[in-house]
Amino acid sequence: IPTTILDASSAIIAWYLPDALTDATQKEIWAATDLLAPMLDKSIKLDGIWRTNQEWFTLHSENDVLTPGCVNLSLAWFQQGHENQLDLEVSASLKGPSSEDILKAIARPAAIATVALRVMHPQQYWTGLQAFASLGDKAGSKELLKMSETLQYWAMVFNILTIIYNQETPNHRDHSSIPECFNILTSVGNYLNAQMSMPSLQLEFRYDPGCMIAFSGRIVRHGVHAVEGDQIGWAWYMRDAVHIYAGIPSCGWARGKKSKR
Repeated sequence: IPTTILDASSAIIAWYLPDALTDATQKEIWAATDLLAPMLDKSIKLDGIWRTNQEWFTLHSENDVLTPGCVNLSLAWFQQGHENQLDLEVSASLKGPSSEDILKAIARPAAIATVALRVMHPQQYWTGLQAFASLGDKAGSKELLKMSETLQYWAMVFNILTIIYNQETPNHRDHSSIPECFNILTSVGNYLNAQMSMPSLQLEFRYDPGCMIAFSGRIVRHGVHAVEGDQIGWAWYMRDAVHIYAGIPSCGWARGKKSKR
């Protein structure tokens, strides 16, 4: 059942929304991911960090278009090792000839995730809009043409979407995320026995197709077990360094009301 988890101070730690995505939206997510097939194929490495290490991915079982992989789509992205030193750039995944098609394909699921955030964490939603406006001003004043172009189609308040196909993820924290902000994770596909673990909260959730889970990826350790079948995960989040660059202060924690017994 839909669930919110609060701490002792009434800060909302997590939202769990099974069956949040309709069948139509799940099909849209799958079709949009198909457009990224060439990038997914090139994203896997023989070694290195787990996010792209081939050992954490499983071969597709039924899909003849996609190969396992992990791709980041970002409106504003620092080159590795240059945070707060240079101007932001659009991620390489959105610099190719198919970038407009990709942005249009993700627009409706992006809008759904944004509306969900408006309910879950209103302060984060407004902070995201402020960052969006600030990046637009900077893109115009500094003549960052690709960012200005991307802004026309960027249909979300998050500044990064990570798309993952058939990957098991170890328990981890997302150190580039904003502590007080929610990451929103959605999952679609044809698979069984998926579990999202949060060991720091001593919780484990069913992660069935159509599920949506929101939580602080910076604070809460989390991971996704290997599944039986084909799974696509989309993770929406905001990078701390991007909001610092945009001059946007922290949004604070989402708070709820504890039920009375």
